[in-house]
Amino acid sequence: MELLSSTDFWIGLIKIVWINIILSGDNAVVIALAARTLPPAQQKRAIFFGSGAAVVLRVILTVVAARLLQLSYLQIVGGLLLLWIGVQLLDGDDEASGEEKAYGSLLAAIQTILVADLVMSLDNVIAVAAAAHGSMVLLVLGLGISIPLVVFGATLMVKLMERFPAIVTLGAALIGWVAGETIVSDLVLRDVVADRPALHYMAAAMGAAFVVLAGLLLRRRSSANRAP
Repeated sequence: MELLSSTDFWIGLIKIVWINIILSGDNAVVIALAARTLPPAQQKRAIFFGSGAAVVLRVILTVVAARLLQLSYLQIVGGLLLLWIGVQLLDGDDEASGEEKAYGSLLAAIQTILVADLVMSLDNVIAVAAAAHGSMVLLVLGLGISIPLVVFGATLMVKLMERFPAIVTLGAALIGWVAGETIVSDLVLRDVVADRPALHYMAAAMGAAFVVLAGLLLRRRSSANRAP
């Protein structure tokens, strides 16, 4: 009870929730992209379970994130993985049908959400850990409260993507942008980028362009293969 009556506790909780609102925009886009090709009922399940499991992973990651970010090449590998995820999401088959195929897509969507959130949250969790000041109770509560915010954002994005298909391409470009930023933020490249700040934005732009071009190329090839 003393913890709940502490001003520092409530200030820390507000900070964590606010940080997650600000930093979870790109995660909501990934969740929406991964769930958009599923039937409506499965979209809700993918968003709910994917978001919930991603938050649990983020709690675990927060404990070890500071050490992980000191490992060379980790963010390069993570960025390359994120590029692959972006291309696959843009190339997603919107014509999926049949119960067996839909069920497999649900599992794939949840796996994609988890992997992408894990990669994209490496830097974000540092800010959350700082706001928690070592309090695991504060950390779990703050991230738990953030779940409905991420779910609502992803649900809204799915509806917007259905109405405005161009948002799918913009979302994939965002993933590519984050992938480029992740790669150049690796420990082995940090000094090089620090001396040449423009490289950060060049890498991000190249990541976005790669995902969009590669994804559209694969989508066109898939459409040609399906044509009679």
